[in-house]
Amino acid sequence: MSETAKRFRIWLIGGSVPLISQIPDKIFNSCLVYDDTGEQVARYDKIHLFGFSHGNERFAEEKTIKAGDKVVAIDSPFGRIGLSICYDLRFPELYRMMGKIDIILAPSAFTAITGKAHWETLIRARAIENQAYVIAPAQGGYHVNGRETNGDSMIVDPWGGIMNRLSRGPGVVVAAIDPAYQASVRTSLPALEHRCLYPQ
Repeated sequence: MSETAKRFRIWLIGGSVPLISQIPDKIFNSCLVYDDTGEQVARYDKIHLFGFSHGNERFAEEKTIKAGDKVVAIDSPFGRIGLSICYDLRFPELYRMMGKIDIILAPSAFTAITGKAHWETLIRARAIENQAYVIAPAQGGYHVNGRETNGDSMIVDPWGGIMNRLSRGPGVVVAAIDPAYQASVRTSLPALEHRCLYPQ
């Protein structure tokens, strides 16, 4: 990833990759960010670990994955980017802890069941409530372990509109991020300025 970012002079965010942890038999599920010189400028270890049981389908990520403990948002030439992975999408407080972010990254592999029910709704909700672009690459299809992932990669704008999507299969999803449009959304509906702390 570092060599690719440097060669093409791009910022590259590598989805999620397994990295060795200090705990035997457990890994981190990590999102790595490289700048256009090939330098790794950020690493986010997935905080929320997926657990699901439905019929014959069972998931228990805590058995093999070590949860991260740091919220990560970075400044880039394209705006402030908040990093998350998959199941994190169900926890809006994670994004609130990032402060004002311009872009949310959410590489995912939602199951076919949870994806069909909730994927689009969660992506659009995170975009709307943070008035941010959400870039959500999604693994989809049937896998050698017999499981099926939902797919439906998409890019959503700060108003919650779907700018582009790829329902299933290999391909590329592209959309132009417009800071002026984002600013106009935040000016016309200053919800981020209206946030308050609630009494306990």
